[in-house]
Amino acid sequence: MSRLQPIDPSTATGKAKELLDAVKGKLGLVPNMTRVMAVSPAVLESYLGFSGALAGGLLDAKTREQLALLTAQENHCDYCLSAHTAIGKMVGLNHEQIVASREGDGGDPKTTAGLTFAKRVLETKGQILVADLVAVRGAGFSEGEIAEVIAHVALNVFTNYFNVATNVDIDFPRVSYTEAA
Repeated sequence: MSRLQPIDPSTATGKAKELLDAVKGKLGLVPNMTRVMAVSPAVLESYLGFSGALAGGLLDAKTREQLALLTAQENHCDYCLSAHTAIGKMVGLNHEQIVASREGDGGDPKTTAGLTFAKRVLETKGQILVADLVAVRGAGFSEGEIAEVIAHVALNVFTNYFNVATNVDIDFPRVSYTEAA
């Protein structure tokens, strides 16, 4: 059970209602994470703005989901693993690719290098080495793509920590970080 009381979209008012209505309009449903974030419209609005901006960035949907899966695995966030497993399937990742992404294998050298770089950002809390940048550049990542990998790590750390700390009820088919990836 969530440690913060989720906002019911049918009774929401003001900015929370506006934001939850926008989520429903875009997704066709209102995930529990956004319902809990709506207890502070500023939190939900910042999440929607950050994720929306990155969705229009340089990295494709599959790569974005692979980064989310890796980050959720590393941060032990079952909510995000469950959500991004479902979303990953929707953007064309198969079961094997989803499992491999959680382990840092992107399925091709460039994506794997991006996941390896993301894992280094996580492990070092951003204190990466020049060698980490050399490796990801050498795999073909542009400056903009590198910036977006870092931003995706930050976005996913935010949602991972939020969901773990508030114990958001999982409303996707359940996946656990403790299960063999």
